[in-house]
Amino acid sequence: MIEGGSLDKRKAYILATVVYEYIATAEPVGSQTLTQKYNLGISSATVRNEMAELEAGGYLVQPHTSAGRIPSDAGYRTYVDELMPAEELGLEERRRIREELGEATRELDEIIDHTTRLLGRLSNNLAFVTKPQQEAQSFRHIQLIWLSPHTGVAIVVTSLGVAAQSLFELGAEVQPDDLTRFSNALNARFAGRLMRDVSDAEIARAAREVGVSDDLRGAVVAACQSARSGELPTIAAAGAQNLLDQPEFHDLRKLRSILRIVEEQKTLYQIVADAMNVEAARVKIGHELGSEELSDFSVVTVPYRFGPSALGMLSILGPRRMPYARLLALASGTAESLSERLSDIEHTSEPSH
Repeated sequence: MIEGGSLDKRKAYILATVVYEYIATAEPVGSQTLTQKYNLGISSATVRNEMAELEAGGYLVQPHTSAGRIPSDAGYRTYVDELMPAEELGLEERRRIREELGEATRELDEIIDHTTRLLGRLSNNLAFVTKPQQEAQSFRHIQLIWLSPHTGVAIVVTSLGVAAQSLFELGAEVQPDDLTRFSNALNARFAGRLMRDVSDAEIARAAREVGVSDDLRGAVVAACQSARSGELPTIAAAGAQNLLDQPEFHDLRKLRSILRIVEEQKTLYQIVADAMNVEAARVKIGHELGSEELSDFSVVTVPYRFGPSALGMLSILGPRRMPYARLLALASGTAESLSERLSDIEHTSEPSH
């Protein structure tokens, strides 16, 4: 699968080999190692020149203390997107995961916790799983309350209760009747729909139809956005101790940051927030995680399903030097088994008529 879109075939092969070797050994890779261990069909000097060009292109970096090189974030990204051979779990591994998940009770929280511990153990990294909302949040109604010609309050009520309440200030004057007409139009348009389907564009159309100001439209958009993001899903995490075995994390300062990450659910959520409700596997590498503190990590995230509309996310966090293909296969296979297990529970717990 060596077809680097941004690299010629030889450079792509050398980059893939450096990544493979570094993942396996955690030691910087030199040209001599590559020519001795892999059948590259070219001299050590040629490999050295190609590696120097890969370094100049930003795909490899050279640690201070070593003649060898290691992949950069861009090198890992090219490997994952263009060079990495896909892996799948074997039938025996799939069977074992299904059996282990079958040992959990029929309680949702217990199944998620059991899955998280299993994934942490199998991946030898930190696993964390967002628990799905059992009830997809839907729009009930919005109330716009007039306080003065320039101020009001927007209250958004969803199927989970009051989801957002915000004071707004307007540049142009507004009358109580304007607020009533606008809230009636919004309630007629959105009642019963999922909050994620209450789009900014449709709010704007309703505002144009009833002839209210852009200021008021913006206040309602902000209130609905707040309602959509108001509640973070609960996250189960397990396997932080596995990271202590990785050579990258022997530094005590890094250890402390790992423990803080596990304790602060908000940090874990932020790592995967942009993958929520996306039905595809995602890989984030190093600085793509958006924090200097997390720049030594990578995250593999795979969605799982619970019911017709609820998605949860199953993630593995480990060093950038993680076996990406293996962990993607493991996360995908576990997510599939978890979806099946939750589907069994959902169907058998439906009331009979």
